[in-house]
Amino acid sequence: MASAFDGITVVDFTTTIAGPHCTRLMADLGASVIKIETPDGDMMRTRPPLREGASAMFGQLNAGKRSVALDLKRDGDREALLKIVAGADVVVENYRPGVTRRLGIDYATLSAGRDDLIYCSISGYGQTGPSASLPAYAPVIHAASGFDLAHIAYQPGRERPDYCGIFIADVLAGTYAFGAVATAIAQRQKTGRGQSIDVSMLEAMLSLTLIEMQAAQFDMPPQPSRPLFGPVETADGYINIAVASERTFDGMARAAGREDWFEDRRFKAYIDRRVNWGELMDEFEAWSRTLDTATCLRVLADNNVPAAAYRTVREAMADPQLADRGAFADVADAGGAFRCLKPPFRMTGCDLQTGPRAPGLGEHTRDVLAEAGLSDVEIDAIE
Repeated sequence: MASAFDGITVVDFTTTIAGPHCTRLMADLGASVIKIETPDGDMMRTRPPLREGASAMFGQLNAGKRSVALDLKRDGDREALLKIVAGADVVVENYRPGVTRRLGIDYATLSAGRDDLIYCSISGYGQTGPSASLPAYAPVIHAASGFDLAHIAYQPGRERPDYCGIFIADVLAGTYAFGAVATAIAQRQKTGRGQSIDVSMLEAMLSLTLIEMQAAQFDMPPQPSRPLFGPVETADGYINIAVASERTFDGMARAAGREDWFEDRRFKAYIDRRVNWGELMDEFEAWSRTLDTATCLRVLADNNVPAAAYRTVREAMADPQLADRGAFADVADAGGAFRCLKPPFRMTGCDLQTGPRAPGLGEHTRDVLAEAGLSDVEIDAIE
C-alpha cells in the first residue's frame, strides 16, 4: 500500500515533545522528515533512559527522521537551510513566538516568493494575545488551563494539586498539529495554496474539560456524594468501572444480583442515582469485595459493564490485545533496539510504518545538503 504522505517533505525545527510527536506521526505516514538540530542537539537526546549515550525517549519521538545539524546564527548555515526549505512542503516549529523571526525562519520569510508552503507553529499560548510571549512547558499549561484543579475536584478532600509527570499537553498539542497539517495538505490539493497554522497548547488542554467548561457557565445538578468514576474495591485490589448509561447500570445491577435497584427510588432515575452515587457504590462494593479482581471483571464483562483492573504501563504493554494489533515497532539507535508505540490507528488503504532507526545527531547533514544542491566544498565548510 502507498503511504498517505509519500512525496511530502517536512522540515522539522521542533524540540522536546509536542512538535516531535507531530512530525513522528507524519514520518510514520510516509513523509520525509528532516529534523534540523543545533550542534548541541535536541535537549531530549540527554533524557533517560540512556543506553551508550543514546536516549530511548528521543528515539521514540524521532524514529524515521533524518537529522541535520546546523548553527542558524552562522550565515552559511542559514543559507543552506533556506535551500533545504525551498524543496519542502511543510515546516513545523515550536519555538517561543518571536524566535523564528529573529532567526529568519518565520512564515513570512520562508513563504516569500511561494504560496504553497504549509507552516505550523506550536506554542504554549498561541502566536497572538497578551500571553503569547510567555515561556511554557506542559506542566505550566496543565495549571493554566484549569485542568489540574478540575482533576482534583474529583478527589474527595483534596486541595493541593497533583505533581505532574505525564505531559498530556505536549502529546495533545502535537496530535492537534498533526491533524491541522493533514487538513492543510488536503486543502492545498484543492487550492494549490499553503497557509500558516497556529496551535495553542492552552486551548488544546482546555478542550479536555468538556463538562467543566459548561459547568463554569451554567447551573449543574448537585455533585454526587462520590465521584462517578474511580476505584472500586475487590477482595485483592481495585478495578475501575464506567457506568455511564442505563444499559451499563442494568448490567452492573445484574452482575451484583441487585435487580431490586431497578425500583429503588434512590437509583432508578439517573438524576437520583447521581445524587446517591455513594450509597450505590457502597452497596456494589459489598458484592465486589467478595470476589477477586479476575472473577469480578469476568462477571462484569458477562453483563457488558466496561471495567478494567488498574495496571502499570509495563503490564499494559504486555497485554495480548496490543500484541495482536502489532501496536509496537522495533526501533534501533546507537544504544541498541527498543520498542515504541505505532500510531494508535489503522487504515485499510494506507501504509503506516514506523522508521526502524532514530537518527544520530547530524547523521544526515551531508546527504540532505547535497540533495539541496550544495557542493562538497560548501558542505565541508558547514561541517
